[in-house]
Amino acid sequence: MTAKTEERVDIPAKLVKELRDRTGAGFSDCRAALVEAQGDIEKAIDVLRKKGQAAAQKKASRVASEGLIGHYIHAGSKIGVIVEINCESDFVARTDDFQQLCHDVAMHIAATDPRFIRREDLTTEILAREREIYAAQARATGKPDNVVEKIVTGKMEKFYEENCLYEQHFIRDESHSMTIKQMVDQLIAKLGENIGIRRFVRFKVGEGIAAAPPEAAAPAADAAAGS
Repeated sequence: MTAKTEERVDIPAKLVKELRDRTGAGFSDCRAALVEAQGDIEKAIDVLRKKGQAAAQKKASRVASEGLIGHYIHAGSKIGVIVEINCESDFVARTDDFQQLCHDVAMHIAATDPRFIRREDLTTEILAREREIYAAQARATGKPDNVVEKIVTGKMEKFYEENCLYEQHFIRDESHSMTIKQMVDQLIAKLGENIGIRRFVRFKVGEGIAAAPPEAAAPAADAAAGS
C-alpha cells in the first residue's frame, strides 16, 4: 500500500484502541492493519493474525528454553491447571503480556479439558480409530463413499478442535474466532521471540477414583456412625 493511499484513510484513535483491546497488538501495528483494511476492524484482525502467523513461522526454529509455569485454580478449588509455556529469554518471560498468556492458557485448559496440545501430537492409531468410527457412522446412514469421506473429514476437524489445545477457540474471545494458536502467534509477533506451549496437567478433584458400590458404602457409613 502506498503512502498516498494511507493519507486517504482516516483512522480514529478510538478504532485503534478497540483493535488493541481485542487483539493485544501494539498501537502502530493496529493502526497499520486498519489502514491496510481501509478501516474495517474485522479485516484488520485478519491482517494482524496473518502477520502473526508469518512471524511465528520465521521464529519456529529458534530454541525457546526460558519461560514460566502458569497455573489456575477454578472457583471452588475443584479444578486446577499447571502449564509450562516457553520463550527465548527471561526478559520476555517476565513481561506482563507473557504472564497474562500463561494465566489465560491455564484458565482455558481448566474450562475445556483438551487431551493434546497440537494435532501433530495425535498418534496414527488414534487418528485411524476416530476415522473408522466416523466412517462407520456415515455408512450406517446409507451415504455413498464420496460423501462418507467428506463427512469424515469434517468430523475430524471437529475432533481436532475439541481435543487439541492449539485448535480450540479461546474461551474469552467474544468473537469466537481466535484460536489458542493464533493467540500465541500474535504474541510472538509482538514480543519478537519464539513462544510455545510445552506441556500441561489438569487436576479435577475425585477424577479417576471409582465410586464405591452401594454394598461397600453401607458398612462404611455404619462404622462411621458407631465411632
